[in-house]
Amino acid sequence: MTSKELSNGKTFQHRMNGWKYSVATRYLLFLFLVILFYVGLASKLLPERYDIRINQPSEKEIVAPMQLPNSKATLKAQEESAERVQPMYTIVPIRNDNLITGILDRIERLNQDDQVSRADKIAIYKDEIPQRARDFVQNFVNNSRNADAYPDKLLDEVLQKTKEQTYRIPEETFIKIPRLTSEDIAEMRPVAREIVTGLMNDQITDAQTARAKVAERVSTSSLTKRTSREVVQELARLVITANKFYDDTATKDAKVQAREDTPTVYIKQGEVLVKKGEIITQEIYTLLDENELLKDKINYWPQFGLLMLSMMLALGLFMYIRQFQSRTRNFKYNNAQLLMLVLIFVITVGAMLLVSILQNSERSYLGYLAPIALGAMLVTLLLDMSVAFVCAVIFSILASVILNVRQGQIFDFNFGFFALVVCLAAIFSTHRASQRSTLFKGAIMVCLFGVLTVFSLALIDQGNWTQATTLYGVAFAFAGGLITAILVIGLMPFFESTFGILSALKLVELSNPNHPLLRKLLTETPGTYHHSVMVGNLSEAAAEAIGANGLLCRVGSYYHDIGKTKRPSYFIENQNGLENPHDTIEPKLSKSIIIAHARDGVEMQLDYKLPKPIRDIAEQHHGTTFLHYFYHKALREAEEKGIEPDFTEDDFRYPGPKAQSKESAVVGIADSVEAAVRSLRKPTVEQVESMIEKIIKSRLDDHQFNDCELTMRELDIIAQTLKETVMGIFHSRIEYPEERPKSENEKA
Repeated sequence: MTSKELSNGKTFQHRMNGWKYSVATRYLLFLFLVILFYVGLASKLLPERYDIRINQPSEKEIVAPMQLPNSKATLKAQEESAERVQPMYTIVPIRNDNLITGILDRIERLNQDDQVSRADKIAIYKDEIPQRARDFVQNFVNNSRNADAYPDKLLDEVLQKTKEQTYRIPEETFIKIPRLTSEDIAEMRPVAREIVTGLMNDQITDAQTARAKVAERVSTSSLTKRTSREVVQELARLVITANKFYDDTATKDAKVQAREDTPTVYIKQGEVLVKKGEIITQEIYTLLDENELLKDKINYWPQFGLLMLSMMLALGLFMYIRQFQSRTRNFKYNNAQLLMLVLIFVITVGAMLLVSILQNSERSYLGYLAPIALGAMLVTLLLDMSVAFVCAVIFSILASVILNVRQGQIFDFNFGFFALVVCLAAIFSTHRASQRSTLFKGAIMVCLFGVLTVFSLALIDQGNWTQATTLYGVAFAFAGGLITAILVIGLMPFFESTFGILSALKLVELSNPNHPLLRKLLTETPGTYHHSVMVGNLSEAAAEAIGANGLLCRVGSYYHDIGKTKRPSYFIENQNGLENPHDTIEPKLSKSIIIAHARDGVEMQLDYKLPKPIRDIAEQHHGTTFLHYFYHKALREAEEKGIEPDFTEDDFRYPGPKAQSKESAVVGIADSVEAAVRSLRKPTVEQVESMIEKIIKSRLDDHQFNDCELTMRELDIIAQTLKETVMGIFHSRIEYPEERPKSENEKA
């Protein structure tokens, strides 16, 4: 392949991968996520609206999208409750005992006045005693009105009732009153007061009933004179009035309270409001209008509010990824992972919507069947644990709305809390998953914590949970955990192959020695296999020390020299003391054979569909390093033949590319270190340390780390880690003569 063709190929590949780093693509993904949240929540927060007209047939069947209030039925129930309210009465203590005491005092004073004739006294009593009774009640009402002691309507009722129930004293009683002496009145006063007080202690709505009891009480009193008994009897009947009056204000307040206490009558979710072809009456139209189900009267504020909520959820997720992208390594400037995240949300929200279709107010427990933990588990396995925590919160908010069947509530705490618990259980139980079987263990944890959550909610809110609904809720929560595991196992291969994601589960599978390529490496090139295992141990330790993907380095190391299986005898670790074929062929051919192993390895991995990060390590672990041994050998041969070299140093370099990731760079360093240390018979700390520093400095000076993000501090950490690891795993090696430069195939 010419340099021009190679350049064109790289340009095409860059264009093909350009969308992964496009800002416009990132905004489109953000917009799609907003639309997903809006559509997913709209079915619960924005009911469908219909275009209908009065006296026209309905074109479709209209069912209640949720539990709807029925204003007409509610108003009827309120009126029925108000009608059942009994009249309210209020006790008004007028203190009639003071009235009769005052009347007797007046009689005593007037009877002692000898200047007034008997006839005048009779006339005065006929006029003054009834008037005194009327004035007493009127003064009480006036004083109470001024003091706001009772409502005006109640005081009006007091005046009206006392007027209607006024007692008329017989004429002969007035004739007897002037005969009373002071001694008589002194004897009558306590008796009269006791009788009035005793009778007025009862609740009296009709004064005549109480007056009928006066005669009996007088006859059993201590009065002995007939005149005294008759006068006390009549005066007591006069002053006794009703003290329990109809309270119109209290009655109306009670009716209002009864209306307010009447529960709203609801139309059940899913109940047919209008049948297809049914004529729309004014009553039906009003019902739909009141519940905002008509297109011609759309309230756009709820839609705007839902849009704002959707944008805040999506923006919160994207801002978290942007803020912590140094920790969420897989997301850095890569829209492929963002697209996968959006697809995970689509699948999870779709599953919740599907379950919500089966729900109603009577079967709300079906919501616990939704595999809410699916999204959190996929994000944990395929992307990053910290992002999974943020997604768990968002899934909880979505679940509390989508699975909510309670009227008058936007969020259902039960489903929101349940979703948060199972998502956290999924994250903590699978974030270190290394085998597919671990997913079932995670599913068991999701089932367990889901069941415990439902049971605890049922114990707290016993008013809304029966024994049957609790059992159903527990059963569906357990089933939801199992469904989650099944879906995760089924979806993992799809995401891994479609997006080239190397999850820990996939890496562990690829590290299995029974993989065809590794088995081929072991049987055909045992030396290279041993070398790859050693490089894997070294690179894994170094990568983990700088925060890179150690597992990827280890598995990538197993496959990095798989191309050597095409010509195993041309690599020294496979020669086993046999003649080195490079001694008999031209340096240029040797160079081509050595360089080809990287390209051959990539082709073999493509045939077996190995993920791209593994192929990249095989292709990039040598970068564009220089094959010193064969270059100098070619120079010597040219000098011996007396001809000018027709080649340059660039002709003896690997084609690259240079390491594009930290993992590829680490494997390349570990590869050189292992080959170099293998040549030492008894490596010491000083020798190992010096050799490692020399290898890293050589690559650094050769600009092999320019395309990856390794820092000088990380290179120091790598050197220190490799030194410690090498001294722990390597034993005596054959030490090559120092005067002879090591061949490049020995390094490889």
